[in-house]
Amino acid sequence: MGKRILVTGGAGFLGSHLCEKLLNDGNDVICVDNYFTGKKANIIHLMDNPYFEVIRHDITMPIFIEADQIYNLACPASPIHYQYNAIKTIKTSVMGAINLLGLAKRLRAKILQASTSEVYGDPEIHPQKEEYWGNVNPIGLRSCYDEGKRCAESLFFNYHRQNHVKIKVLRIFNTYGPRMDLNDGRVISNFIVQALRNQDITIYGDGKQTRSFCYVDELIDGMIAFMNSRDDFTGPLNMGNPNEFTILDLARKIIALTASGSKIIFKPLPADDPLQRQPDIQLARKELNWEPNIHLEEGLKKTIEYFKKII
Repeated sequence: MGKRILVTGGAGFLGSHLCEKLLNDGNDVICVDNYFTGKKANIIHLMDNPYFEVIRHDITMPIFIEADQIYNLACPASPIHYQYNAIKTIKTSVMGAINLLGLAKRLRAKILQASTSEVYGDPEIHPQKEEYWGNVNPIGLRSCYDEGKRCAESLFFNYHRQNHVKIKVLRIFNTYGPRMDLNDGRVISNFIVQALRNQDITIYGDGKQTRSFCYVDELIDGMIAFMNSRDDFTGPLNMGNPNEFTILDLARKIIALTASGSKIIFKPLPADDPLQRQPDIQLARKELNWEPNIHLEEGLKKTIEYFKKII
């Protein structure tokens, strides 16, 4: 018999893949989303499944549902979306965490927080280990997301210490794959869309800044493994692909894979944009025997096929 699992942000990029995998594993899944960045198109193929239900709801307001496990993925996660309404972003992270932790406390349910590598800010150590406290500008343009997620982590650990709520805090690094939003401003979706349309590919800065990219299926497998690991393993836990690529290398790879005629152009780097981002995943290897195996080229091909269909 499967579990009854609540997924907030379930119509989003990661959330829809998580709902699908949990259903395939034989669980009852309740998807909650207010469709600020989530899309019905991401979950339409799940609607006929009798073990899947969808509730339109904003988690800044309390919600009353019975569940065995809660995955909190609700929050806009790309700079374009989270800066569009900065106050709303902070409310979603902070008030959303309070509401869902209260629910988990009442239900004695285990709850996982989808945190982010952004809690490390523009890191002064490389790669980033979980013990690193980060280097964040608390009043910058990105702070609505960075500090919102940092505050949510604090809430999770305080509910754990004070009220014995079973928590998991997952720090997700760059993830990509089918169902990424066409206009989310993230580097992989941006480059693929520009390449498929034969538009100039825009690189901010000199392109020497690095990122690590994890294919969505592997991230979801790791997330579920973490949720179902022993209760005293709370995290925070880094999850992502430790292989580093420069943004310029990524642009050239996507031009080659799409056989595009796009040219690369350079624009100034936005404020507080980190120059390096690479997870140290030793803890995930040790505790979950998890590490990504899908090479960037293989994952990009699948992602490009998805974008070809929707453009």
